[in-house]
Amino acid sequence: MKAEKDPKTGKWLIQYRYTDWSGKRRKSTKRGFNTKREAEEWLRNFLTKEQNKCDMLFEDFLQKYYEDMGTRLREHTMRTKRYIIDLKILPYFGKRKMNEITAADIRRWQSELLKQGYAPTYLKTINNQLAAIFNYASRYYDLPNNPCKKAGSIGRSKADEMQFWTQEEFSRFIDCLMNKRLSYIAFMVLYWTGIRLGELLALTVDDVDFEKHTLNINKSLQRMNGKDVITEPKTPKS
Repeated sequence: MKAEKDPKTGKWLIQYRYTDWSGKRRKSTKRGFNTKREAEEWLRNFLTKEQNKCDMLFEDFLQKYYEDMGTRLREHTMRTKRYIIDLKILPYFGKRKMNEITAADIRRWQSELLKQGYAPTYLKTINNQLAAIFNYASRYYDLPNNPCKKAGSIGRSKADEMQFWTQEEFSRFIDCLMNKRLSYIAFMVLYWTGIRLGELLALTVDDVDFEKHTLNINKSLQRMNGKDVITEPKTPKS
C-alpha cells in the first residue's frame, strides 16, 4: 500500500485494503494528493478511524438492531418499534451510511415530520426511536459521533391535559348500559380500576379474589397478525 503518481493527473494516489463492517476485505483507491507524504498520512488516519467506524448502510445496521432488540423486548413493544421505524425513519435514511448521517440530516428529517402535523407526543416518540438506534450504534458499534445529540429533539413528552368523566357523567353513561350486562361490567371495571383495555380482555375468573375484592392484573390481550395473543402487562406496575 504505497503511494504512487497518477499518470493521468500527475498527482499522487494510494491503493489500500481494509476490512468493512461485515468482515469482508475490500480494496479501494484514493486520488488527488499533492505529495506522497500527504497520501500516506491520509491512509494512516483512515485505517485508524476505520477500526472504530460504523460504515454500513442504515438499513443494514437496522437489521442488526432488530435482531438484538427482538430478544430483549416484548413482542408487542417490538412490533410498535418496527412499525414506527419502518414507516417514519427507514425510507429517509435507509440508503445512507451510518457514519455519514449528520446532525444537519437529522434536522432536515425532523422538519419533514413537523410539516405533517403530528401530535407533539407522537413526534417525540418517532424522534426517540431514531435516537435509540444511534445510541445503540455508539455504544456497541463504536460510532464516533451521535448526530441525534447535536440535532436535538422535537415534540414533547407530556400530552395535553386529559379530559376525564366525572362520576356524575359516568353514572349517566353507565345507566344506558343497564340492559347490556357484559358491556356494563366491562365499563364499570375500566372506570373504577383504571386498567387498560387489553388487561381487561385478558381477565379470567381465577384473577378475581371475591373475598379480598381484588383483581390480579398479570397479563394483557393483544391482537397481532389477526390472532389474539396473551402477553405480559405493559409495565411491572401493572
